[in-house]
Amino acid sequence: MWNEQTILIVLLVIITFDFAFERVITHLNNKSSKKPIPSELDGIYDSEKYAKSQAYQRATSQFGTLTATLSFVLMFAAIYFGWFGLLDKWLRGFSPFEPLTTLLFFGAVFIISDVFGTPFSWYQTFVIEEKFGFNKMTPKTFWLDKLKGYVLTLLIGGILLAALIYLVMAMGSGFWVYFWIIITVFILFLNVFYTSLLLPLFNKLTPLEEGSLKESIQAYSEQVNFPLKNIFVMDGSKRSSKGNAFFSGLGKKKKVVLFDTLIAQHTTEELTAVFAHEVGHFKKKHIILGTVISILTIGLMLFLLSKMIFNSEVSWAMGGDITTLHLNMLAFAILYTPVSRILGLFSNALSRKNEFEADEYAVTTYAGQPLIDGLKKLSSDHLSNLTPHPAYVFVHYSHPPLLERIRAMQQKM
Repeated sequence: MWNEQTILIVLLVIITFDFAFERVITHLNNKSSKKPIPSELDGIYDSEKYAKSQAYQRATSQFGTLTATLSFVLMFAAIYFGWFGLLDKWLRGFSPFEPLTTLLFFGAVFIISDVFGTPFSWYQTFVIEEKFGFNKMTPKTFWLDKLKGYVLTLLIGGILLAALIYLVMAMGSGFWVYFWIIITVFILFLNVFYTSLLLPLFNKLTPLEEGSLKESIQAYSEQVNFPLKNIFVMDGSKRSSKGNAFFSGLGKKKKVVLFDTLIAQHTTEELTAVFAHEVGHFKKKHIILGTVISILTIGLMLFLLSKMIFNSEVSWAMGGDITTLHLNMLAFAILYTPVSRILGLFSNALSRKNEFEADEYAVTTYAGQPLIDGLKKLSSDHLSNLTPHPAYVFVHYSHPPLLERIRAMQQKM
């Protein structure tokens, strides 16, 4: 059994190593972004737009390093000086009932974190994204999103946290099985009803209007026996000029959502190819597999949490003077980081494999060149890094780099 001093050192080592690791691979990625563009990607950028993409990569990287450094310094100081323990003692001064103290503790941490992060979020949106022509959000939308986020966090997060606290108090270390069931039901509910209940709180979804695009998508759907009645357009231009598309839902609730910005910037053939790629994810059962893996991962996390949820030394290492649920949960989030990193590597590797498979499906059932053209256009419009470092890709990319996707598709054409 580790004593509190050992646990404190381990906590500090984990956050320090994680910060240093991120800085190293970010540095490698920044250097790699300056490499000459491969011949297969010629034409994506002219000299002026290439310089703009370099400036955008540099600005976002420098800003990311600044925010990460400040977050690291604050977290290191909070753990080293026992600030979380001080917050716990202060809250217990007028809330001796631990379930309420735990709710107040995480509420206070959320508010402090958000107060600290909001100015950086504002700068990211209204300075950096604005400078490079991406931002379409108004201050009103920014603050409304914040308000809606607060309400959802209070309702959904508060209910789930309250359920967790109740189960810990009632079931002891066996709580994890029951809470795992609750989280599983919640995830399945979100998968089915996300575009019906939550997404409309932030964006407007409208059925794809009649025309050549809808006719092309419907014809392709019939060709591959993909019954789809729900094709929606989302007002992504309300916040950004960047385009995207995604598939959501299960069974009769499945929907394909196209950003209005994507429709405005691409041809009918390119959009149909993007749709074919999304159908590929469904046909290959990637969505179901991803959901199952997420549920299993959460189960593992909850099981590990149950092994230290009542550990007194962990609470003391966080600056507490008694064993508290919330201090142990916060410490666990840090101690779980190495496990989360490893699982993240496998998750991203699987996701990249799935993207290759969805690309192949689109190539074999529709056409490869429109998808290649569409991806090139997306990369240009997003000022993407065309030469990311392999280590950064391995750690962070859920999609393969553009060059790898194009080469893989060309082999199938």
